[in-house]
Amino acid sequence: MLLSVVVPAHRVQGHLRSALASVTAQSPGEGGAAELELIAVGAPGDGPDLAIARECAAHDPRVRVLALDRPWDTGAARNAGAAAARGTYLLFLDGDDLLLPGAVAEISERLAQDRPDVLRLGHDQVDWWGAVRPGDDLPAARNQLFRRSFWEAHALRFTEGTYGDVVPVHRAVFLASDAGTLATLDPIRVRHRLRRTGPSATPPGRAHFAVLGAYERLAAETGGDPRIPAARAAHLAAVLADPGRIAPQDRAAFFRAAGLSGRYTAHRAREALRAGRTRARAAARAGRRSLRARVMAGVYRVDLRRPLDPCLAVYGAYWNRGVACNPAAVYAKARELVPHIRGVWVVSSRHRDRMPPGVPYVIEGSRAYWRTMATATYLVNNSSFPGGFTKRPGQIYLQTHHGTPLKTMGLDQLPYPALTNGVSFERIVAHTDQWDFSLSANPHSTETWDRVYPSSYEQLTYGYPRNDVLCTATPELTGRIRAELGIAPGSTVLLYAPTHRDYRKGFVPRLDPERLTRALGPGWVLLVRAHYFYGRSAGTVPGGRVVDVTGHPCVEELCLAADALITDYSSLMFDYACLDRPVITYAPDWDAYRAARGTYVDLLSGRPGDTPGAVATTEDELCEVLRSGAWTSPEADALRAAFRSRFCPWDDGHAAERVVRRVFPVPSN
Repeated sequence: MLLSVVVPAHRVQGHLRSALASVTAQSPGEGGAAELELIAVGAPGDGPDLAIARECAAHDPRVRVLALDRPWDTGAARNAGAAAARGTYLLFLDGDDLLLPGAVAEISERLAQDRPDVLRLGHDQVDWWGAVRPGDDLPAARNQLFRRSFWEAHALRFTEGTYGDVVPVHRAVFLASDAGTLATLDPIRVRHRLRRTGPSATPPGRAHFAVLGAYERLAAETGGDPRIPAARAAHLAAVLADPGRIAPQDRAAFFRAAGLSGRYTAHRAREALRAGRTRARAAARAGRRSLRARVMAGVYRVDLRRPLDPCLAVYGAYWNRGVACNPAAVYAKARELVPHIRGVWVVSSRHRDRMPPGVPYVIEGSRAYWRTMATATYLVNNSSFPGGFTKRPGQIYLQTHHGTPLKTMGLDQLPYPALTNGVSFERIVAHTDQWDFSLSANPHSTETWDRVYPSSYEQLTYGYPRNDVLCTATPELTGRIRAELGIAPGSTVLLYAPTHRDYRKGFVPRLDPERLTRALGPGWVLLVRAHYFYGRSAGTVPGGRVVDVTGHPCVEELCLAADALITDYSSLMFDYACLDRPVITYAPDWDAYRAARGTYVDLLSGRPGDTPGAVATTEDELCEVLRSGAWTSPEADALRAAFRSRFCPWDDGHAAERVVRRVFPVPSN
């Protein structure tokens, strides 16, 4: 065993999987795979980070998972990992770090040459936009390797609390430097992923003043080593400059406590200059708005002075297309549990005919819309509200999302600029800053949202309210829906629901519905539902055994009516799995789709948990899957069970109630 890599696994679920994979994917070189072990240390209990680590351990015997038997502390986790390590050398990575390809092979070669006590690694940083910048010289465990016998001989330990690596890292470097056993490996081998919300363990605030005490302890333990003042000054200046650490209202106090050179007034002047430039750019953009928009903005500013209405909630779905999806289910449950809170929907003028009778609504951009947005206490949406509203203190924003992510989302889309059509990622991130709650359908979604929407919201791991009806529907309800769709009793009903392609305009299905139903013969009915981007019709000929249901107001009802789902890459597959009915993946352009947008799940892999059932890549294969019975085979059933277990663990018919009870003030019984 050569190298033990210790990774604290806590509150990094959006980054942990790739961090662990960056270690296990290494090729150590001469000594083979046995020269590497990975120790992930999690918090007590069974949280999402530990679940990810255990999943990794189940597939790789070099991975071990430990759980602290005490409240979480990063220093304690690193110490526990070091105590359990068997390697000759120790490397302490964070759960949002990456070990770059080839790192272990080069490390192995260098250690064999010099046999140092401490090996300093080249390192850099990457921000949430994907911009890579050079690393710094601040003390960090992630970019040093320590001989384990050296670590133990000098009783090096991480201290508890914030900045627990200051003392042991500096002491190790000082000791190795004095003994001539300090070496350096210059190529970049460790990459630290900066978190937009600041270090995951410590949000901005006075907790970061702990860095001052860390250097006091270092001075005490080293007898006032003369190298400390320069290291301290550089570290404290970096902490002060980081808005993710020292909050603006605390910077003057930190500046004074740190004893940094210069005047804080000069520092504030530089910050004021930057803020002034930002305001000037914003004012220039505002000046280009249309006259009507400027008038409405002025009226809206007046409304922002009105008090919030504690009994008003505003809802939106699919960019103002009407009552639908998770917001609709939350709205219905809120009317039951908090009837004193009035719900109002935002709808565009071209979709106002979708509004059910008796449901209050406002037209986007109207005077009523802006007043509602200014005064509602509760905001619920599965996409975003139009017009760039200002979220006020006291307003509570629930982002429900509208699907489990198969294709890349949020900041994970950055590598695909050609297909994002000029999307402003800055605006996406600014939008996430408004969220108080982000609803998650399953652990995969929780992990993804945490990474791709980097803001400080609370994840609601409750399942999807829109799926409640799929879990509670009776045969009588299903029969009524089928009758309303004109489906003859005894028919086998297939729902064909392909998704949108970023690289193609218009709805161009890779399936001839009429040909398929002719091939299947009497007794089969095909419901065709195009993506909502394409309007209210799939363009199919009405009548017969092919039914265009694109304009149907409730996709959940269509799922209940169908005996099986045929889809390509639509997130509907994750919801339909709640029904425990067959899902057929029809993926004629999988390679193109995956290359164009990127995906999180390999639908065609055949692996349990990734593939939901039978697979076809051509129309003839699809027909054969249906006629042969492969879609209901034991193999397809087993795949569906694993898929359902992975993506529907929280869907039990009560998600809407959990959401309402967390977000709204539900009276106690």
